[in-house]
Amino acid sequence: MKKIAIVTDDNSGITPEEAKQLGIYIIKMPVLIDGTEYYEYDNLTSEQFYKFLEEDRDVKTSQPSPGNVMNLWENLLKDYDEIVHIPMSSGLSESCNTAKSLAENFDGNVFVVDNHRISVTLKRSVLDAINLRNKGYDGAAIKETLESTKGDSSIYIMVDTLKYLKKGGRVTPAGAALGATFHIKPILQIQGGKLDAKAKVIGVKKAKLKLVEFAKEDLIKRFKYLTNKGKYEIEIAYTYDKSLAEDLIKLLQEQIPDLPEIASVIPLSLSVATHIGPGAMAVAISKIIH
Repeated sequence: MKKIAIVTDDNSGITPEEAKQLGIYIIKMPVLIDGTEYYEYDNLTSEQFYKFLEEDRDVKTSQPSPGNVMNLWENLLKDYDEIVHIPMSSGLSESCNTAKSLAENFDGNVFVVDNHRISVTLKRSVLDAINLRNKGYDGAAIKETLESTKGDSSIYIMVDTLKYLKKGGRVTPAGAALGATFHIKPILQIQGGKLDAKAKVIGVKKAKLKLVEFAKEDLIKRFKYLTNKGKYEIEIAYTYDKSLAEDLIKLLQEQIPDLPEIASVIPLSLSVATHIGPGAMAVAISKIIH
């Protein structure tokens, strides 16, 4: 049986401690603040990051250095036969396509997975990859299996303010001003790897109810084939304020009969939070590959 290394990036929300426990490897995504490069869990804390946002500093994200990625792969291949690299969706970052190009230099020993995931659904893919590896799958088979289920996840996100989407060019200045005036809370969705607008509601309370409504609708319709077999999980993510996630869980438990135990409740990575700001919350549904 081949010895397989599993690599992902920190958009998965997997902490360095969790990565060590799982036996996987993490690529750190840089956050640029006033032109200086920072890394979560290295030289940037959550408190510092949100203070920078509050101060309206110039906060951006960037791809990991190709040199750092290649150095990690080269070192891993001294001890492993193959690498399965699971980055965030190609629809949300060029880092996936960059990794695919870099992998061409590794004689078919690096398999880059593009299964359209980010955050908690990306973490689910990592756990699936571990399960498949433990069953004896090689790198090619793990990649094929993960990519064959790339449509089997949903994320719905409430954004507290349009300010950061405006900075990223995802909403017009006029749209951002309208949102601020009328307390509009946009709800976004990630399905098929891209970020799209799903709804706009007024106020956080209505936004929470909408998130639950969309999740419930998916479980009844889109993922009915999974719910009948118990092969799915629900994950919650948030930025800065964990109480939002706790409120969302209570609503889900009230509104959805036979709700399974919430699999993950994690803060969104700081590289993701750069684009949506504090006060965001999300509910995700993912297929579990047994």
